[in-house]
Amino acid sequence: MKKWTLFAAALALPVSVAAAVPYGSQPPGFEAPHIRTAPIAGIVNQQWYNYKADILEAEKELTSDLRHSTDREDRWDAWDEWQTEVVDADKDYVKEMRKKGYRSGRVTVGG
Repeated sequence: MKKWTLFAAALALPVSVAAAVPYGSQPPGFEAPHIRTAPIAGIVNQQWYNYKADILEAEKELTSDLRHSTDREDRWDAWDEWQTEVVDADKDYVKEMRKKGYRSGRVTVGG
């Protein structure tokens, strides 16, 4: 099998299976950012794979940081860093897709 085939297969796994992130250990009051489960406009391309790789990397780092945390402040820092990385990955993905002419959908209610 080629490297890209293995890489794509790994990214096709649900993120929770691949990284085993302990979402139940989020600090009280912490609001997790939205992680996309489907690509913008249904277009699966290199930008989508880059986004998925960025999310997977952020989750691996979070898991490692939580494992090495010694107090509540360390855990908050780990979750804050993860949140920043997830938001940055989404911004980068949206920016790249806009360059290609694809936009994320937005629903507005009212007139």
